[in-house]
Amino acid sequence: MRGKVLGGNLLINSSLTRLRTNDKQYLLVSSVTIREKTSYWKQNAQEALKKQLKVSQNKNVAKNIIMFLGDGMSIPTLMAARTYLGQLHGKTGEESKLYWENFPHTGFSKTYCVDRQVPDSACTATAYLCGIKANEGTMGVNAKVTRSVCEGQLDESNHVSSIAAWAQDVGKSAGIVTTTRVTHASPGGTYAHIADRDWESDQKVVKAGYNSTVCKDIATQLITKYPGKDFNVILGGGRREFLPKDTVDDEGTSGKRGDGVDLIELWKQEKADRGKNYKYVWNRKSLQQVIANPENYDYLLGLFEASHCTYHMEGPASTEPTISEMTEAAIKILRKNNKGYFLFIEGGRIDHAHHDTWAHLALDETLELAKAVQTARELTSEDDTLIVVTSDHAHTMSVAGYPLRGNDIFSIAETSDIDFLPYTTLNYANGLGYKKPTNNGTRYDVSDDDMTDIYYRYPSTVPRDSETHGGEDVGIFASGPWSHLFSGTLEQHTIPHFMAYASCIGHGVTACT
Repeated sequence: MRGKVLGGNLLINSSLTRLRTNDKQYLLVSSVTIREKTSYWKQNAQEALKKQLKVSQNKNVAKNIIMFLGDGMSIPTLMAARTYLGQLHGKTGEESKLYWENFPHTGFSKTYCVDRQVPDSACTATAYLCGIKANEGTMGVNAKVTRSVCEGQLDESNHVSSIAAWAQDVGKSAGIVTTTRVTHASPGGTYAHIADRDWESDQKVVKAGYNSTVCKDIATQLITKYPGKDFNVILGGGRREFLPKDTVDDEGTSGKRGDGVDLIELWKQEKADRGKNYKYVWNRKSLQQVIANPENYDYLLGLFEASHCTYHMEGPASTEPTISEMTEAAIKILRKNNKGYFLFIEGGRIDHAHHDTWAHLALDETLELAKAVQTARELTSEDDTLIVVTSDHAHTMSVAGYPLRGNDIFSIAETSDIDFLPYTTLNYANGLGYKKPTNNGTRYDVSDDDMTDIYYRYPSTVPRDSETHGGEDVGIFASGPWSHLFSGTLEQHTIPHFMAYASCIGHGVTACT
């Protein structure tokens, strides 16, 4: 029976016929909806046209720049997340939009590294933050530096500065927000010059065979080196990278440092010595106090987990702030500088969920990032604040099959016309979701799997202990001054140059010159 869709349908505004065949439930559309009328689609298209015709080019100087990064947020992730969003609100889903999909200007970013066809988050951070392409696994250095070779890192002629530093150079403030460790690859691109993204604490440097007092780790660079030491806001996870091994943090986890240095206390002392108003927080309650009284603080350090922040769907609300709350706190601190600011915000756990083939968590993290973007746009003005939303790389998740309109995005797409077994709409090219064939050689039957479980591993074609990145282009969405520059297919390393142009910072041509 062609056109049948197994289970989980959310078809709205249609009368449905429910069939039961071989103890499996099916839903079939049995009536015409308003959306099948020609007039509906023509009116919809005309409204879209009128909206596009109203788009004008904003050529103001961008006082502020906010860059949002959805780590691993591929094009299929966008489609699946917007569908999920709509279905959460009782709609079919496909017609829904993530917040940034309402932005007036969009483009694509090419994500390869100098030495890799499919990139990682370190070389891409160097591209979209520092304006050059580099080798896989390296941050804030050029392609003369080979991964894990400290000598290349020590040669300062190989260092490249980030747009965060360019902003600070002209008196603007800067900050980072992430749901990963603040020493992870993406946020690390704003401040670190490192030959290996894994060198987050001194012990990783020692393990690699180098002297950690010479080859400085990422956490040390953040707290003691320019530009990181002057960031007004640092929010995310990663307490363990800042604390000695014999120190236990507020949630009972030991630090990882072997040099005995407490970088959190060092940060506090440095701010006190300079007579600055500062605050260190480790839970949501303390952050909310900062949000309520931002005028009391010029510098804010928040480390909410020993490692990465927990997934939104599993995090204890009493201790774990949302990315929207971190975004609000950061903007309220940074906007006190009348010269403006640069703020980097990463939804980093989209990537981690994809690596585990946990599609449900990946899509939820995408929706959380969309809430943060909305928060930022509502707290700022399009007249003077450029917001750019993009991703560093793709993942191998696909949206496949011929599921009916409104089919639950997390459910089964249809039954194969060759082996007559069902398959899911969301699948991965590789990863932990690989389902072994049965003893008689037939394909694994997913029909009895619990796809409502947020930890359900979606099927993978090739078994692998961690799903890989994808090499396809990713989207760019822009709103505010000079946002029209972000159109067409761009090399990823051009992004910070375009942002710098809009804000009259950096070392190239700008809107002011």
